[in-house]
Amino acid sequence: MSEQGNKRFSDETDVLLIGAGIMSATLGAMLRQLEPNWSQVVYERLDGPAQESSYPLNNAGTGHSALCELNYTPEKNGKIDVSKAMAINEKFQLSRQFWSHQLDHGVLTSPNDFINRVPHISFAQGEEQIDYLRRRYDILSANHMFPEMHFTRDEAEFTEKLPLMADGRDFEAEPVAISWTDTGTDIDYGSLTKQFLKAAEEEGTVVRYGHEVKNIKRNGKFWEVTVRNVHTGDKHVVRARFVFVGAGGYALDLLRKAGVPEVRGYAGFPISGMWLRTTNPELVAQHQAKVYGKAKVGAPPMSVPHLDLRVIDGEQSLLFGPYGGWSPKFLKKGSYLDLFKSIRPDNIPSYLGVAATNVGLVKYLVEEVFKDFDGRLEVLREYFPAADGKDWDTVVAGQRVQVIKPAGAPAFGSLEFGTALVNDQDGTIAGILGASPGASITPAAMLELLERCFGEHMIDWADQLHEMFPTYGTSLKRDAAAYQSQWEHTQKALQLEEN
Repeated sequence: MSEQGNKRFSDETDVLLIGAGIMSATLGAMLRQLEPNWSQVVYERLDGPAQESSYPLNNAGTGHSALCELNYTPEKNGKIDVSKAMAINEKFQLSRQFWSHQLDHGVLTSPNDFINRVPHISFAQGEEQIDYLRRRYDILSANHMFPEMHFTRDEAEFTEKLPLMADGRDFEAEPVAISWTDTGTDIDYGSLTKQFLKAAEEEGTVVRYGHEVKNIKRNGKFWEVTVRNVHTGDKHVVRARFVFVGAGGYALDLLRKAGVPEVRGYAGFPISGMWLRTTNPELVAQHQAKVYGKAKVGAPPMSVPHLDLRVIDGEQSLLFGPYGGWSPKFLKKGSYLDLFKSIRPDNIPSYLGVAATNVGLVKYLVEEVFKDFDGRLEVLREYFPAADGKDWDTVVAGQRVQVIKPAGAPAFGSLEFGTALVNDQDGTIAGILGASPGASITPAAMLELLERCFGEHMIDWADQLHEMFPTYGTSLKRDAAAYQSQWEHTQKALQLEEN
């Protein structure tokens, strides 16, 4: 196809994917195997793949399997609820299965470029947190989905495991404890996305960067999608049978433009963040792990403090944060008008409800916005007491738009810290809203999308789906043998076996 002057033209495709991030890349890969004759086109407003939420410095890269994230195991009425941790862990196993399958079939080519073995560690400070961590460990370590977990509050063992965090620490002034597993991973979702999209182009998918979707409207059996070249201003219209909106913070606005009634009353609450980062090899060598602690009261789950080893383009560094912040942008490379343009009569009650019921969150974000470098360094020293500011730089993290769901009286709306899939009744358009655990459970989210939007094909696709996901339809929470079998296979396929 070509674009000349301001001439508008139409084209046609079976599947149109908006956004060149991990979501679109994963769905495209699935559909190429399930229906290789279906045409696909990807439109991305930026000039390359994975430059927003999938960019490695814009996300935690943990590979959320709930091994160390304490916000997934909240304490309720004196009991620790592990149901969310188990659900996320099970979904992450589907990610491992899908990536292994794609490696086996040559779609992905180099696992060490996107996934590496890194211990996952939970960190507790003070007797109250230590008691919680011990009880959490007792529950999870007895479950087959959390293998090889350990716990200690011994100073010598802590120091051996985390020498950086032990440096300068007064163990007598404040007791600490950790629980951990060495089977965790670090994931570079940018590299993973690029491998998927490279294979997509080789298999005939049209991928267009520097093209922004401006409007979506229904015309009979097709969606007419208006796309603008961000460099020339030229526009064209593409007719698509199915549209997936993987546009991050802009997804809600595009679903609204498409007239999808299922998003009526929905709103978005943008939260930004920052990291402290060091590439000092001496420091990195002393912290070969991801360490998660407890969030402060009022802090959103995405702001749980963690000191992480990251492996990006083969280079190791440490990230600490994320420090909360606020911006009206809905994308890191978005507009300061995004929030204000998103306000509609139908979602004003949702915004008002969240403002009235999340005073603690607002207070936390105000404090974070006014925190300077020295203030951020003081928080880092709770994890690494001997931290020296000259070793650390500030890095702006990705922009997240948390979903505000409408609710019935007397509540106005609820702020959701998670990932939400929205589709129309006909299953011809769908989009992903929200954030964490996001990228880590993308294959599971896309399986749900297939079930919702392509239900009439699921019987015909059954054999292929079981090739991609050997435990599809099996409860890994209940079937320990199935879990162990897939775990051993994916460990080998992803080259995560212990050396």
